[in-house]
Amino acid sequence: MPRPIVFNRLLGHITALGIKKIIIIHSKRVEKSYWKSPVLKEENIKAQLILALEQAKDTIMPEVSHRMKFKLFVEDELPDIVKGTSAFVAHPEAGEAIPSGVKGAFTLVIGPEGGFLPNEIEAFKRAGCRCVSLGERILRVETAVVAALSKLAYF
Repeated sequence: MPRPIVFNRLLGHITALGIKKIIIIHSKRVEKSYWKSPVLKEENIKAQLILALEQAKDTIMPEVSHRMKFKLFVEDELPDIVKGTSAFVAHPEAGEAIPSGVKGAFTLVIGPEGGFLPNEIEAFKRAGCRCVSLGERILRVETAVVAALSKLAYF
């Protein structure tokens, strides 16, 4: 979950790039107060998705959901989600660079500003995600998402 002020822009970027399933998860570095923000109301999310779909000349609405229980999501749901996909968790300290032009379906996990904690990264790895880096710079969430999706899907 990014900062609420960033959330609307992020939804637009992700939708315009053609992503059809978005799961927002709670992690240790996410302020609990973010989850009470009006940007998470269904009406706001739908409005942001429609604007992005119109801009991208698309008609298929992405599915947006959220999970408040990190451990339950990563241990119980994520292994089934990543099955049959190339799965990545972006982390600035990863030794492997994010790959380019991935063929087929992929799953991408991007952390909050400040990144995931080490135990959270390990949980993603156990669920089947490869830990990859976008480079040495620490990026804002909205920059990291666009850069990672662009590299994975297009370059």
